[in-house]
Amino acid sequence: MAGLNKYLIRRPIYILVLLNIFFFNLVQFYHGFEDFTILVTGGLLTLLMVICYYLIVKLNMGDQYIFLIMSILSSLGIVMLYRLIPPLGFQQVTWFGLGTILYFLSYIVFKWIKNWDQYTYFYLAAGILLFIITFVFGTTIKGATNWIQIGGHTFQPAEGIKILFVFFIASYFKYPEKLKNTYVFLGFVYLHIMFLVLQRDMGMVMLFYSVFISIYYIYHSDRKLLFYNIGASILIGIFSYFTMTHVQIRLETWLNPWRDIAGRGYQITQSLFAIASGGFFGTGLGLGRPDYIPEVHTDFIFSAICEELGVFGGIAVILLYFILVYRGFKITLMTRDIFDKIIALSITLIYSYQTFIIIGGVVKLIPLTGITLPFISYGGSSMVSAFVAFGILQALSKKSLEGEGVVEIEQS
Repeated sequence: MAGLNKYLIRRPIYILVLLNIFFFNLVQFYHGFEDFTILVTGGLLTLLMVICYYLIVKLNMGDQYIFLIMSILSSLGIVMLYRLIPPLGFQQVTWFGLGTILYFLSYIVFKWIKNWDQYTYFYLAAGILLFIITFVFGTTIKGATNWIQIGGHTFQPAEGIKILFVFFIASYFKYPEKLKNTYVFLGFVYLHIMFLVLQRDMGMVMLFYSVFISIYYIYHSDRKLLFYNIGASILIGIFSYFTMTHVQIRLETWLNPWRDIAGRGYQITQSLFAIASGGFFGTGLGLGRPDYIPEVHTDFIFSAICEELGVFGGIAVILLYFILVYRGFKITLMTRDIFDKIIALSITLIYSYQTFIIIGGVVKLIPLTGITLPFISYGGSSMVSAFVAFGILQALSKKSLEGEGVVEIEQS
């Protein structure tokens, strides 16, 4: 019986191994067998994933499925990048390796330091400092001044700020007296959002605001202030529409992309054509034409998946995100300390909302925003920050299993 249980615990990793063997061989076949770089890289990547998963199980580090799901999503993204732009596939493997190191490092650091809820002012100051650095040294890409370029690499400080932001919110609800009253707290929250508006990064604005209003709704009893906040978000949206040309273009393109199908509507219409041409079962890896879609390796990689792996492949990806979100909600419910609970919930909400925003954009459900599909789209800063965030969630899952923390009185 013990042997059977051990088998059942480790069985999901076999699914990851089989998927990697199948997809990396398929993409190697597509590019030809003159160079076996893809197969070697895929083998080393799979070995790294197996070792990390074995460590999580062997050392009893909490939830056994978080890293596994992240690995499956990352593998799919790397395979698609190798199929689209091979050099980016190799770079993404490098980012995955760095993310893995930071995943375990963030787990250790979060477990080691016990008073994370005490540093309210640090989270606030660090976030504002990163915003100021972005304004001073930032580079404008696709209409948003939210990138910093060092040498040949660019990174997005907002990816780190969103982790500081949720720590700030959680520490406030643990010790609200540190900021005198709710209005001071709201002022600092909207300071973050206004910085993002000034950077013209409306995707991050939606993400930050969605997480904030969700936590505020759950943990604050003043419903009048809740409606005021919703009203403020509407005003910010109106202000952005009338002051930012790229926001106007994206909204008008969302409403009617067919009016200028060769210009402003080209990207979204090509995305819809790609998804439609894939049908239920897809054209097959390497047999579609997702390269017709501009920025397919970042904003529109989900469209490429749907074209070549079919609608069923796209549904499988969405279900993986659902499982990841479910694990996050389960950890949240098992956590007793209010600070830890809000951190777990906020991390879960960040990546659930981010997934909805980008998938909703590429299928024309909502206006398109320039954020990445977690673990799948190409991007170093987004990949690394996601691994750090889920490393913290991994540590919280371990704490919940150990019964750490005390039951807190709900804050008003």
